[in-house]
Amino acid sequence: MRASRIRLLAAAGITLATLSLTACQDGTGTKDEGASGSTASATTPADTSSDSPKDGTGSDAAQDDSASEGHSQAGGSKGTGSNTGNGEGGDKSAGSGTTSGSGDAETRVACNGSNTTVTVQPVSRPLNHMLITVKNTGSKPCDLTYYPVLRFDEMQWVPQPIEASKPQSVVGIAPGESAYAGALLASADGSGEGGTTGHKLTVGFQGRTPNSSGGPSATPSLPAKGVYYDSSMAVTYWQQSMDEALSH
Repeated sequence: MRASRIRLLAAAGITLATLSLTACQDGTGTKDEGASGSTASATTPADTSSDSPKDGTGSDAAQDDSASEGHSQAGGSKGTGSNTGNGEGGDKSAGSGTTSGSGDAETRVACNGSNTTVTVQPVSRPLNHMLITVKNTGSKPCDLTYYPVLRFDEMQWVPQPIEASKPQSVVGIAPGESAYAGALLASADGSGEGGTTGHKLTVGFQGRTPNSSGGPSATPSLPAKGVYYDSSMAVTYWQQSMDEALSH
């Protein structure tokens, strides 16, 4: 009997120990779950607060972008205005230059026997010189190129130009105005040869290139006694004034 009672008590003790152990395990499991829940709950606000600064930063960036776009648009408008002004100015300038150049090319012609009157006159000073005058009788300005080509009667040679008299530019004559050339008829020291008297003079005009024809010649009247000349005869380039023509 005593042995049976001891066994029953031992069995009851084991059962109680088992129940106590089970209860303890359930409590620990619940506490673990509670700890896990607290950890998750604490983490969530941290994440939320972390997101908030990101949202704020994004808003600031958007404002910066808007400001940048505003500055860019303002700068672009100013640049466009400047380009437009420059373009219009360039067009006006180019148009003016073209019109002016075209007008000059169309109105200028060559001086020759068809649009001028030519006269010649021996002068006392300088000695043995003759003045040639060309007056523009046309309606347009005309140009005299190089020097006159002189020929007395049936003369077989052409008097050479005086190079020291060459002007800086082509001599032009407005309608009604005159230009001049001077001719040295004979050397003052008598060094020239074949002296003779001419009774007819032909004045030729040159074109745009040396020794080319510039159009009809002129045959001005000579003094009744004629004009004496020899092999030293020479002629100046066309000049704008009488003094320049007789200074060589």
